[in-house]
Amino acid sequence: MQPHPAPQWIIRAAAALLTLTAATGCEAVTAGADGGSTAGSSTAGAGDAGALLDGLSVAKAASMRGYSREKFPHWRSAGSNCDVRDTVLKRDGTKVKLSGCNVVAGTWVSFYDGDKIADPSKVDIDHMVPLANAWRSGAAAWTTDKRGDFANDLDDPQLVAVSASSNRSKGDQDPSTWKPERTEAWCQYAQDWITVKAKWKLTVTTGEKSALTDMLTRC
Repeated sequence: MQPHPAPQWIIRAAAALLTLTAATGCEAVTAGADGGSTAGSSTAGAGDAGALLDGLSVAKAASMRGYSREKFPHWRSAGSNCDVRDTVLKRDGTKVKLSGCNVVAGTWVSFYDGDKIADPSKVDIDHMVPLANAWRSGAAAWTTDKRGDFANDLDDPQLVAVSASSNRSKGDQDPSTWKPERTEAWCQYAQDWITVKAKWKLTVTTGEKSALTDMLTRC
C-alpha cells in the first residue's frame, strides 16, 4: 500500500514557519524527513480564518454538567503499543529517536512559550480547543465515538506538542481569557482555533469571537 501524502496544511505551515524563522531568527520546530509538521500548524490563512469565524454560531457557554475527560477517549492506539501521543511527538519534534514506534528522545520547541524540551515525558500534547471548552460549545450532544474522533484529531491543527507549564496555564480557557505567552504565536493560534471550531461546528462566545478577531489583526 502506498503511504498517504502529508496533509497540505502541514506542507504550507512548514514553509510559512521556515520563512518566519529566517525573518526573525526565532528557533522553530521544523518538518522532518517523514513529512512531520511544525507545532501549531494551521489550515486557514488570516482571510479565510476571518470568514470562517464570521460563519460560526455565537452562543453562551453551555453547562459543564455531565462532563468528564473520559467522555473524550484518548489516546487511541496507533499500533505496536504506540498511540496518538507518540504520533504527535514524532510529528512535532526534531531528531526524534524511537524504540519500535515509541518516542524515547528528541527535541521539542513549545509553540506557546518557546521553551525547548529534550525529554518526551515532559512534553504535553495539548488540545488546541480544550475538551471542556468543546463540551460547553456543542460536544455535549455528540456520541462518545465522535468525541473520541475530536480528541484524537490528527487531520486538523487540534493537537500540538507544548511545555507542560503552558498547557497547565491554558487549562480549558478560550482566547478571551488565555493567549500564548509568545505574542508572535497569536496569529497562528487564532487561525488554528477557528479552523478546529469550524471543522467541528462548535459555537463561540461573544468574548471569544472578539478576542479571536483582535488576534487575527496580528497576521
